[in-house]
Amino acid sequence: MKTYYWLLTLIFAIAALPCKADEWIRINQLGYLPQSIKVAVFMSEADTDVKEYALVDAFTGKTVRTFTSPKATGKLGGMSSTYRLDFSNFQEPGTYYLKAGKAVSPRFPINAQVYNGTADFLLNYMRQQRCGYNPFLKDSCHVHDGYIVYHPTKTGQHIDVRGGWHDATDYLQYTTTSANAIYQMMFAYQENPEAFGDAYDADGLPGANGIPDIVDEIKWGLDWLNRMNPVPGELYNQIADDRDHAGMRLPNKDEVDYGYGPGKGRPVYFCSGEPQVRGQFINATTGVASTAGKFASCFALGAKILKDFYPEFAAEIGGKADAAYQEGVKKPGACQTASVKSPYIYEEDNWVDDMELGAMELYKATGNPKYLSQALEYGRREPVTPWMGADSARHYQWYPFMNMGHYHLATVDNQRISKEFTRNMRTGIERTYEKAVENPFLHGIPYIWCSNNLTTAMLTQCRLYRETTGDETYAEMEAALRDWLFGCNPWGTSMIVELPLYGDYPSQPHSSLLNAGVGNTTGGLVDGPVYRSIFESLRGVNMTGIPGTPGQDYERFQPDLMVYHDAIHDYSTNEPTMDGTACLTYYLSAMQKEGMKQANISADKNVYVNGGIVRTDPSKKQISLVFTAADKADGADAIISTLKRHGIKGGFFFTGEFYELYPEVVKRLLNEGHLVGSHSYGHLLYMPWEKRDSLLVTREEFEKDMMQSYETMRKAGIEYKDAPIYIPPYEYYNKEIAAWAKSMGIQVINYTPGTMSNADYTTPDMGQKYRSSKFIYNKIMEVEKKEGLNGHLMLIHFGTDDRRTDKFYNGYLDKLIKMLKRKGYTFAPVLEAIGTKTDSTL
Repeated sequence: MKTYYWLLTLIFAIAALPCKADEWIRINQLGYLPQSIKVAVFMSEADTDVKEYALVDAFTGKTVRTFTSPKATGKLGGMSSTYRLDFSNFQEPGTYYLKAGKAVSPRFPINAQVYNGTADFLLNYMRQQRCGYNPFLKDSCHVHDGYIVYHPTKTGQHIDVRGGWHDATDYLQYTTTSANAIYQMMFAYQENPEAFGDAYDADGLPGANGIPDIVDEIKWGLDWLNRMNPVPGELYNQIADDRDHAGMRLPNKDEVDYGYGPGKGRPVYFCSGEPQVRGQFINATTGVASTAGKFASCFALGAKILKDFYPEFAAEIGGKADAAYQEGVKKPGACQTASVKSPYIYEEDNWVDDMELGAMELYKATGNPKYLSQALEYGRREPVTPWMGADSARHYQWYPFMNMGHYHLATVDNQRISKEFTRNMRTGIERTYEKAVENPFLHGIPYIWCSNNLTTAMLTQCRLYRETTGDETYAEMEAALRDWLFGCNPWGTSMIVELPLYGDYPSQPHSSLLNAGVGNTTGGLVDGPVYRSIFESLRGVNMTGIPGTPGQDYERFQPDLMVYHDAIHDYSTNEPTMDGTACLTYYLSAMQKEGMKQANISADKNVYVNGGIVRTDPSKKQISLVFTAADKADGADAIISTLKRHGIKGGFFFTGEFYELYPEVVKRLLNEGHLVGSHSYGHLLYMPWEKRDSLLVTREEFEKDMMQSYETMRKAGIEYKDAPIYIPPYEYYNKEIAAWAKSMGIQVINYTPGTMSNADYTTPDMGQKYRSSKFIYNKIMEVEKKEGLNGHLMLIHFGTDDRRTDKFYNGYLDKLIKMLKRKGYTFAPVLEAIGTKTDSTL
């Protein structure tokens, strides 16, 4: 058995990292929903004939399914052989890796929770990008903005346009991208409200405020957009210009002088409808409709989204929606951005898509059929967004990258219109699909700047088309586009910073925060690969990295056509963008919603801290009792009998030593129907008590310990699927520990702080830290009276030191349960309370 254990450890270690040989398997590092398309990609530098591939249980090392139908997909760059490995018909929750040829994939989970919290995670980057007060830096920037330019009568006047978001690593602000970001987040919340939590306040600081965090971000953006439209008909397109590109510096240290004094204000460009300065060039502005339509759609939908939270503000912006739209009617054409020193701008050419969406949102807000008629007219002028199926385009030439107006017209209650615009959506997808089938990753996106934004747009269009029609023709491409963003790509890296934290992700994004050593762009979607010809023509890009930060040039994996680099000075492929990040909130929230549907739960209302669940649904008057033990079981008889008397099922989490010392106690608990799980094997201390954000263990040591824990549990008759949650030793963990556990398909849980129930281990010799059972009972009741115990995970130790003669489980546990029942609380099994299902049919 010892030999078998070390074999498992070796397999697990190999599976945790990309293979170092000449063959690789690329997977979605987040994992897969049980009922979803699951396709990995095998790559080999040598001609390789793959006839079968195996799916292996990462905990047992046993092959659970062998597949004999790999799909050969030819060469890709330096890879002489590629294959698509489809394992979609395997739906058993667990943690696995794939084997094909000599290659072993990274480990991945299959469960209904893999996308939980991912949409909210993107908001970390949106908060970092805030202009005005920045919650990440806890300081303010650009508070003097700004001074009007290009207005016929107001040029030179000051206008208050504080707020909004910086566009990317530069500090420019554009209505073009910001309005699209606002709209996409509103659409995400409108469609999938149950996927969003509340852990931050309106200023973006930690602490719930009763409003979903995505709504806080939407309000932040709409406040700024409202300032950029101070009175009906007066629209502004841009703050600052490329004079901003004066080296990396933090936003609160921005001293660029635009002619108003260092850091004393920036130009605010009025939507004049005419060409504006672009250094030695002039931009190709032809009107204001592209900007006006964005104002209109945001204000019309924003009034609906914010009505229940900010009714007065909602009414204000709702009243501006039509006026903005009418500016677009009066001045049709595209409103491009302006630059002074360089040729790089947002060269938006199309505008009928913006007016179409503005008209549709006004139609939905008012019911006035004239808007529907106008939306139809605009929509017919551009049936397909032109980049779809194209090989190239100018920077942001066809923007937004997905036409949301087409989706809304495809869902109207008019069969003829619906059929027409459904066909338009399908045509754009089909054009992309025709290119995708030539690629082993089923990726048919042109590799221009911000190709990941295009990937996200096509991903959204595929899903909306599939949901609208039920047509699964493009479902595999949709899955491939999604998986591309999380590591199923030539480089094997996620394109979202720190998502997942346990995977390969951009560690050196082009970022002033990283350059200054104050943090990373957590949650930001980077630009993604560009054509090699584009990269090689750019000025200032290089592979110089930050010492000690493991960026990669991925030279071995670069296809001939395009390149991607994890390097801080590659602004073409590795710079996060605010709009691309915001646009991904819809798809990830939809995936979380789909996972909840597969798990048969309505919402994830658990409260998380550092990735661990510390409280279940606070709206439910329920408590879950959990018990931990390292090497003591003196409370067994009292606890088991008390729970049995009250009909309560508890959660018991033990170390490996406990399982080995007390097998009969474990058997009793299982026979009584209690959950019995892991408290680690060796009761390791993961971090120093005085420095929680550091580590005392390596990932390899952590995983070895957890593997040994689950092997011990398996000997006791407990399979992974029976207990996919665990309480860390000492009830002490950080975000890295929670992420490592999640990569193994294990969810960290911990007690709800405040009641001091966990202090029942203290002994009289600990002095002021000692807590008597009476004190603990009174503290619990005090918290109940002040704020309630809804959703509490209440931890009690299963055994305590002999020096503590005042055992909480003797008498006080029974008394506590009786009192809380009288107060109307129910006691829920922990898995049921957190909404995790263990049914293998999920």
